[in-house]
Amino acid sequence: MENRPLLTTTLLLFPLLVLLLSSTASHAHNITRILAKHPEFSTFNHYLTVTHLAAEINRRQTITVLALDNSAMSSLLSKQLSVSTLRNVLSLHVLTDYFGSKKLHQITNGTALTSSMFQATGSAPGSSGYVNVTDLKGGKVGFGAEDNDGKLDATYVKSVAEFPYNISVLQISQVLNSDEAEAPTAGPSGLNLTAIMAKQGCKAFADLLIATGAHATFEENLDGGLTVFCPTDAVVNDFMPKYKNLTEAHKVSLLLYHGTPVYQSLQTLKSSNGVMNTLATDGASKYDFTVQNDGEIVTLKTKATTAKITGTLKDEEPLVIYKINKVLLPIELFKPEVETEAPAPAPTPHKRKTKKDKDEAEADAPVDDSEDQTADNENGVGRISGGHLIWMVLSSCMGIFFM
Repeated sequence: MENRPLLTTTLLLFPLLVLLLSSTASHAHNITRILAKHPEFSTFNHYLTVTHLAAEINRRQTITVLALDNSAMSSLLSKQLSVSTLRNVLSLHVLTDYFGSKKLHQITNGTALTSSMFQATGSAPGSSGYVNVTDLKGGKVGFGAEDNDGKLDATYVKSVAEFPYNISVLQISQVLNSDEAEAPTAGPSGLNLTAIMAKQGCKAFADLLIATGAHATFEENLDGGLTVFCPTDAVVNDFMPKYKNLTEAHKVSLLLYHGTPVYQSLQTLKSSNGVMNTLATDGASKYDFTVQNDGEIVTLKTKATTAKITGTLKDEEPLVIYKINKVLLPIELFKPEVETEAPAPAPTPHKRKTKKDKDEAEADAPVDDSEDQTADNENGVGRISGGHLIWMVLSSCMGIFFM
């Protein structure tokens, strides 16, 4: 009878603990692996990777991919669209909401207008990035781009894979037609990197890239992915006396140190802390720095300085440009920061205690509870991690069940 309250509490806690444990096994998905199990979507899978859409799909929490088989992709590729335009077309086939096969036939009022990744990324003018999903007679479901005069070009074929409320992959019969998505767009290599910087507070850094010729190396990496960390004009102007003392080769290395040959979204930087190589990295010359984050603040730490990301100039995969509040100083060119220790407090003059002072001090002295504190420490109080606590309570649950 004495154990009944404990048993009741345990029974109430057990489902919560199971839910907590299951949440730790995150529902992270990988669209490339999902489609790799279905060879009829190999071309679609390939171009999701080429256009960098696969990485974007994997980062999102709730998403529906309208997959095209190899035949439908062959029809799309026959239009000979650029990679950038092809990205827009395929992003129209990625819905930013979850539609499982069951939900398709439970749409309120039989039709829904949902946003696609083409709309969500800001690439679509107006509302052209929305997709119409309609439950049709005879159990069919139609899909059509919003800017296609209400025409439902494609129909639902089958469910390829579903992980409820995380990702759904549905096959549709053909490509969604959209004049806006198929409109010619400038590829990454057609972008003027230094012009983008100059217009948004990084003109001084852009001018240095052009003056040294380092901008060519940045531009060569645009198609494959590029992340740029750009010090603002005020920061560069303050740094110029040190910059002028560098050799020409070291100036180029310093500038290349502010770029990495891979696209790194802000979310990726927050979740993937660690050492990062740069455009200046060359064998023994490491020229790397460490990415760290404290909540929403992302810092770039070298042994010579620590800079913070203060804003984003442009973020459109495969290019992202961030503003930073300091010039990044590689240890290969600059001396490490010296941590200055705080001065020790000045000693206070010693005052001879009288008998009265000693009596008062003894009367006011707190009771020595060091033994109690030691016992608490030995019992692990305050040192139990969340994971250990979960397993301890689970163990208790199982022990009670088997009593």
